[in-house]
Amino acid sequence: MIRLRKMEQTDLPVFKKWLYTPHVAKWYHDPLDWIDEVEEQDGAFCWIHHFIVEHEGQPIGFCQYYACDDSDELWGGYTALGGSYSIDYMIGEAGFLRKGFGKLVVADLIDRISLHSDAKRIVVQPEPENKASCGLLLSCGFAFDTEKEIYVKLLP
Repeated sequence: MIRLRKMEQTDLPVFKKWLYTPHVAKWYHDPLDWIDEVEEQDGAFCWIHHFIVEHEGQPIGFCQYYACDDSDELWGGYTALGGSYSIDYMIGEAGFLRKGFGKLVVADLIDRISLHSDAKRIVVQPEPENKASCGLLLSCGFAFDTEKEIYVKLLP
């Protein structure tokens, strides 16, 4: 139903469009930082795995994952535990919202991360007001760490 493919520089125009779309801009602050990261995905940000989400060959969204050890984010102590990964995701095309595509994207990312021999958990911290994302994570098997306000999924 969906396909995640490696993001290419030719995807930048649609990615930029999505970042400035109201339903995305509400949660993806500092679009220029996101654009810089994607432009440098083969350089300074080569440790992040960037993807375009396609449905029937049409780009509808973006997602990424990375090992927390490679970032400068502490993740409430989860990074220090080792084996922690994080994800980001968006459905950029408004016509594809609330149709189950987000759940498919997160499930695919979980599968990809699970293939890494060091992967023990996935940690995500959407804004509490982003009820759709918070509910999505719970529906994908994440638990909410109330002390650290982070969603965590332990991997087998």
